Amino acid sequence: MEQTAEVKYKDIIHRERPQHALCDEFSVRHPKMQLGQRAKIFSPFSALRGFEEAIDSKLERYVGKVELNEEEQERINRTLLELVERSRDRRQRVVVTVRWYVPCSDENHEAYGLYGQYRTLTGTLRKIDPILQRAIRVDETVIAFSDISEIRAEPRSGEDG
Repeated sequence: MEQTAEVKYKDIIHRERPQHALCDEFSVRHPKMQLGQRAKIFSPFSALRGFEEAIDSKLERYVGKVELNEEEQERINRTLLELVERSRDRRQRVVVTVRWYVPCSDENHEAYGLYGQYRTLTGTLRKIDPILQRAIRVDETVIAFSDISEIRAEPRSGEDG
């Protein structure tokens, strides 16, 4: 026959919380826990690690890559050629703003392989390789020429934009 908690623990259920002297044997063996540490015991945890991030990633908006017309492509090519010339002078720091397309890299998203996002970065031009890699490096980001949708260079010192 199953006993209820009231019956099973009747001798202790209505007792007050025990009070201990600061120097008694119990207090020495079991010092009072700091409030910050005590809070960690009751902090929430995620039983499904990464689940929240997976849900959030599904909310990401993706778009198709816009094909540039000849005029837009020619403008980008002229700017890249100008940047090749300007980057030859190692003493001059060239600041650029680049907008480029990044394909969806989340294999579990329905946009994977079909859509992507446009990102914009303003930073220092580190390297431009028009022949071998056909890529530009701005700060630590490497961007393929074929993904660039817009690029602007900061005017040289003494130029008006």
